[in-house]
Amino acid sequence: MNLKVIDNFLSQKHLDSLNNLKLNKINSNEVKVYHNKINNEKIFENKCINETLLIELQKTYHQVALNVLKEINPKKKDLYDYSEFQIIESGSNFVFPIHDDTPNKLLSGVIYLKPTHNSGTIFYKNKKGDDKKIIDWKINRAIFFSRSEKETWHSYEGDGKSNRIVLVYNLMTNKIKDVYKAENKNYLLGNLRFKINPYLYKYLKITI
Repeated sequence: MNLKVIDNFLSQKHLDSLNNLKLNKINSNEVKVYHNKINNEKIFENKCINETLLIELQKTYHQVALNVLKEINPKKKDLYDYSEFQIIESGSNFVFPIHDDTPNKLLSGVIYLKPTHNSGTIFYKNKKGDDKKIIDWKINRAIFFSRSEKETWHSYEGDGKSNRIVLVYNLMTNKIKDVYKAENKNYLLGNLRFKINPYLYKYLKITI
């Protein structure tokens, strides 16, 4: 898997603003995802990031993210439709299983926000969890990758001590068939996984 790690990704102003967001309380085994979606200055959804900050984030980091996508997966560089800035808080004992990202994500980015110490995102060779590689936790460290069907396996979990808060920054597309063409993968089988995995995770806590 081709990973791009960038330390000090956010400006101090934006890091402070995101770390000062007011989030709902969760217990140690829960996770809460706040969706914020934007295309240029058109906001589709903002659950916890105000409009001014969301527009600033898009203007400041969009070209940077596009350049990363061009570097690690140039076949997908022209498929972009919108950006998603998710704030994800997971409890100290929460574990998200090994998975690969959905095909509408052209570029997936995780930026560690707080606390000072926690568990980094884990990447694997396969769904069984072979060849585990942990990208150590460091505030304002960004990890970027471009998903590929049944190849970009990863997971995350708490450290048992404190909640884990990250910014997930994704470049998104609505052109799913073109994604599978770029990956040289089967669209029908892949899209079936894409449709049923949310239900499998919701009810059985597994993905395929």
